[in-house]
Amino acid sequence: MHVYTKLAIAAAAAIALTACGKKEEAKPAAQGPAVEPMVVKIGHVGPTSGPIAHLGKDNENGARMAIEELNAAGIQLEGRPVKFELLAEDDAADPKQGTAAAQKLVDAKVNGVIGHLNSGTTIPASQIYNAAGIPQISPSATNPKYTRQGFNNVFRVVADDTHLGGTLGKYAVEQLGAKKVAVIDDRTAYGQGVADEFEKGVKAAGGEVVDREFTNDKATDFNAILTKIKAKKPDVIFFGGMDAVAGPMLKQMKQLGINAKFMGGDGICTSELPKLAGDGMADEQVYCAEAGGVEGEQKAAMDKFRADFKAKFGVDVQVYAPYVYDAVHVMVKAMQNANSADPAKYLPALKQISHKGVTGLIEFDEKGDIKNGALTLYTYKGGQRSEIAVVR
Repeated sequence: MHVYTKLAIAAAAAIALTACGKKEEAKPAAQGPAVEPMVVKIGHVGPTSGPIAHLGKDNENGARMAIEELNAAGIQLEGRPVKFELLAEDDAADPKQGTAAAQKLVDAKVNGVIGHLNSGTTIPASQIYNAAGIPQISPSATNPKYTRQGFNNVFRVVADDTHLGGTLGKYAVEQLGAKKVAVIDDRTAYGQGVADEFEKGVKAAGGEVVDREFTNDKATDFNAILTKIKAKKPDVIFFGGMDAVAGPMLKQMKQLGINAKFMGGDGICTSELPKLAGDGMADEQVYCAEAGGVEGEQKAAMDKFRADFKAKFGVDVQVYAPYVYDAVHVMVKAMQNANSADPAKYLPALKQISHKGVTGLIEFDEKGDIKNGALTLYTYKGGQRSEIAVVR
């Protein structure tokens, strides 16, 4: 064989051996199809129109804060990423509009509902959610009837009127020294309910209720009932209703020369009341209670929430935005514990929940009421709410 031919064969063999010795480069693993996010719909209902729209918007903003935080947290259920959607409805504090809003949310197949704000809308709406098997957490409805209808899907994160009204009645007699008390209510489920409990508290503490009057939740003229009450010379006038009515009532009390202390429940206990009352409110004339409260180290978390809320929305918290915020987190935590957004599956987890929120520890009793609910007593000084004490 020719020498050049031998060399060529040798070279070819060497190249072949080298090629055989090379490792094949690993091909990139095939990417599986993207996992479709699970959309979880949470409804919120409050009065975002009408005289107490400032309270409804306050509540709705609390829900928005919670939903945004939860979406940023990358929560998964059943192995899928979750996208939470807030479906917000306006009930204008009207029972009929409230039930219409409830049915709209049921038809939209929401996974849960936070709301409503008022007892008068919360109670009739609860019947619709119960029939549909949808969990409902109210952040602010205080009428006891709400959780005493035999429903297993209703919860509240605040104390009820039995506690709130009774405590205020006792405070009027024992701390403010009231011997004679007049009571006015706005004939709503909330207003009449809290006024009834206040009256019981006054009588139990040894005070006398010298007059009981009523108005409505859209009234602006109270001269007739206030003139009648003035003749009875009460030490305290209690109003069961909301701040939009309480403000003008305080103005007319001043015009009539009525110097009695003025008391009310959580419906009047807002940061907006001094603006609504104008010069009708003197320092330490008004006393009220919020159906919730924090103490000690928990105050730092509440203060941070209030600061974050103002930075985000440009307004101060009115009353119940932090309770709405906590209610959303409680509902989602129950979903996580059950690894499901199916109402039937996470409802048992909601009943057993234990959540430390910005408003304190949230656990529910067998009726759906918050355990060991707090109250915060306030007065007003210099146009600002001033805390007196947290009581349980």
